[in-house]
Amino acid sequence: MASVTSLTASVHQRLADALSAALPEAGSADPLLRRSDRADFQANGILALAKKAKANPRDLAAQVVGKVTSGDLIKDVEVSGPGFLNVTVADSAIVRNLAERYADGARLGVPRAEHPGTTVIDYAQPNVAKEMHVGHLRSAVIGDAVVQILEFTGESVVRRHHIGDWGTQFGMLIQYLIEHPHELDHQGGEVSGEEAMSNLNRLYKAARTVFDSDEEFKTRARRRVVDLQAGEPETLALWQKFVDESKIYFYSVFDKLDMEIRDADVVGESGYNAMLDETCRLLEESGVAVRSDGALCVFFDDVKGPDGNPVPLIVRKSDGGYGYAATDLSAIRDRVFGLKASTLLYVVDARQSLHFKMVFETARRAGWLNDDVTAHQLAFGTVLGKDGKPFKTREGETVRLVDLLDEAIDRATTVVREKAEKVGLSEAEIEENGRYVGIGAVKYADLSTSAVRDYKFDLDQMVSLNGDTSVYLQYAYARIRSIFGKAGDRTPAAHPELELAPAERALGLHLDRFGETLEEVAAEYAPHKLAAYLYQLASLYTTFYDQCPVIKPAPAQEVAENRLFLCDLTARTLHQGMSLLGIRTPERL
Repeated sequence: MASVTSLTASVHQRLADALSAALPEAGSADPLLRRSDRADFQANGILALAKKAKANPRDLAAQVVGKVTSGDLIKDVEVSGPGFLNVTVADSAIVRNLAERYADGARLGVPRAEHPGTTVIDYAQPNVAKEMHVGHLRSAVIGDAVVQILEFTGESVVRRHHIGDWGTQFGMLIQYLIEHPHELDHQGGEVSGEEAMSNLNRLYKAARTVFDSDEEFKTRARRRVVDLQAGEPETLALWQKFVDESKIYFYSVFDKLDMEIRDADVVGESGYNAMLDETCRLLEESGVAVRSDGALCVFFDDVKGPDGNPVPLIVRKSDGGYGYAATDLSAIRDRVFGLKASTLLYVVDARQSLHFKMVFETARRAGWLNDDVTAHQLAFGTVLGKDGKPFKTREGETVRLVDLLDEAIDRATTVVREKAEKVGLSEAEIEENGRYVGIGAVKYADLSTSAVRDYKFDLDQMVSLNGDTSVYLQYAYARIRSIFGKAGDRTPAAHPELELAPAERALGLHLDRFGETLEEVAAEYAPHKLAAYLYQLASLYTTFYDQCPVIKPAPAQEVAENRLFLCDLTARTLHQGMSLLGIRTPERL
């Protein structure tokens, strides 16, 4: 089915036509329409037009009102203040619009992007042989939500997990494994993510101890780095063993986060090794990078260190080794020329903003990025504890991500269990819902905050049934679904002939905004705006349910059907919106 034109767009068009008719010399003028608490919409564009035409704004506003086609869409337009227009939409128009959305299945009438492109999104970037901690949470959760939202709007999305799978530490790990060959052997059967990480942790600590205390081992380990970089087969095979063991662990964490990570999308730092030399050659030949003290550098006028001297981006070090910049620039070449990306999106900690600013500027100077191919860093802030300081354990250690997720699931399961008897949930359902509520709580707390801001990790607040939480939205959804078990022979049906109560109108107008909200969210990479929309939807639904009886006391047949229709459309919008944030909505809670 075709997308549904929103009421905002329809009213905008009617007013633009009236403006053109009242003031032909203005051409296609913008009525500057916005939502209002005085009426359904307010148009402020007449003030600027009147000033331009040297006309009285209130007189011009009155002329425009005379040209507005009312009836089927617009019920009433009145002049307010110095020349604003207050517009009230007809109840029948609201219901007809929602009926079209209702008929469109899961898409709910949301249009697809007119000119979709290809976005490569770089997110969820753990490090091989290292534990994932709370700092890895935001990149994964924000990135996954942006992937879902962009795909829903019709964008072609390529996921990239740029894992840390290269570097000098592998010389130490591989050399230790050569000298202790059975350290990563699996004793029969499948190994769990927790066991895989435990193996890696044990091996890492043991290797580090020997490396720090035995000079001869340190020399062998450093030689092993040279072998790794040269692609020596035995060394590469052992390196791959570390990568595979780490993936068992990564995938178990992403599974707990209810996120799909596909093997083909994991292209770590090592994936660009073959391109590094050519990247440096291209930058040097084009004059974008110059040699300075033996290193290959790119300089910037506006990037200076604390001493006031320019800070360069070092692409190749004086000893011939490559830094992160060479890898990141090679990845840009691969994504632009290999994957044919029109947009590169990096979901990376705000503390790396300077690095990415320099990398993107270097790629622009090289001609790899331009007006048709753009790169953005979706920078995110830090996860803080309740005390407002970076989140750490009591011992000052970084918090393990798995521990955090397990605790969220435990807390949420307790909340679900308290209400389970009333709904008649089985133990299996309590545990499954506990998982969905716990992981949803963690994701929503992150996504309901603007990415660039730091946010406080407060599990008590996250699993609260009150306030702006995922649990509040999940319970709102389950409550709506439960209504249909009590509706008897009444079924949802739209009745445009009915007059709507104020709470029905408010809910209906908000449901109509789902498409335009998603368009804004996708354009700005701003999942927090979708979270805010959904919270307001649940709040408006609560008011509607309190003020407009659906089942008891039983309203007239048509009124009941129309209200059930509003209930069903609200549930479907909540379900779809939460799904785009990566959060499940259980049918019974």
